[in-house]
Amino acid sequence: MWWVEWKAMGIPPDNESPLPDARVAEVAAFRTALHRFERQTGVAARGCGLTPQRYLMLLTIWGAPDGESTVSGIADALDLPQTTVSDMIARAIDVGLVERHPSDDGRSSLLSVTHEGKLRVTRTSRTLERDRSMLRDSLAAALRLLPSEA
Repeated sequence: MWWVEWKAMGIPPDNESPLPDARVAEVAAFRTALHRFERQTGVAARGCGLTPQRYLMLLTIWGAPDGESTVSGIADALDLPQTTVSDMIARAIDVGLVERHPSDDGRSSLLSVTHEGKLRVTRTSRTLERDRSMLRDSLAAALRLLPSEA
C-alpha cells in the first residue's frame, strides 16, 4: 500500500528518487500516531469486553443510517469477506450485542446493536476520546503538508 501514501503526498509511484528526509519524518510521525491509536483502541475495547474487530463492527452498525445495517453493508464498510462478517455477526448475536430482524420488504435481514452492545461501544468510545483527539491533530497536520491541487 506504499503507493497510496505516495499518491496522497503527490508523488507518482514510479518515481525512483528517494523522499526528502523531512517528508519521511512526517509520514513516520503520522503512521506512528495511527498505529498508537489502533493499539489504544484494542486496549480500550478489551477493557470493555469487546475485541477490536467487534468494536469496529458494532460502530459500523450503530453508525449506519437509522442505526441498522446488513451483512453486505458491514462487509463493504469494513472491507471484509461476507463470510467473515456473517461469522462475526453470529457470534455477536450469540452474546447479545447484535440483533437481527427482517427488513421492511422482507428480502434481507437488518442488524442493529442491542442496549448492551451500545453500552460497551459507548464505554470504549469515551475511553478513546483523548486518543481520538491526538489522532485528529496528527491527521490535520499531515493534511496541511499535502500539496494543494491547482
